Amino acid sequence: MENGMPRVMYVLRDGSRQQVEAPPGVTVMKAALDSGVVGIDAECGGCLTCATCHVYVDPDWVSRLAEPTEEERIMVDCAIDVRPNSRLSCQIPLTDALDGLVIEIPATQT
Repeated sequence: MENGMPRVMYVLRDGSRQQVEAPPGVTVMKAALDSGVVGIDAECGGCLTCATCHVYVDPDWVSRLAEPTEEERIMVDCAIDVRPNSRLSCQIPLTDALDGLVIEIPATQT
């Protein structure tokens, strides 16, 4: 972890990768938006009222995240091509323990 900030690796729709650093407490969604990661739209701004920040968490990282809330589960069900590792990036706050987190952006995400 450089500069004391957790790193997130975003796997973009074309298979390329973009690594981003953000302070602890910032969500995976906000880190992506602040860094120009393509594919996370976040139309509701992280208010848990849309699913346009839908992502796939790398299977090696799923168990390290807090369980999704019922509200998040309901919104994830509104996303396209939902998988067992689907999450809303607005609901994943970064922590030091998540340094190196790998997130895939769905091909269906606009």
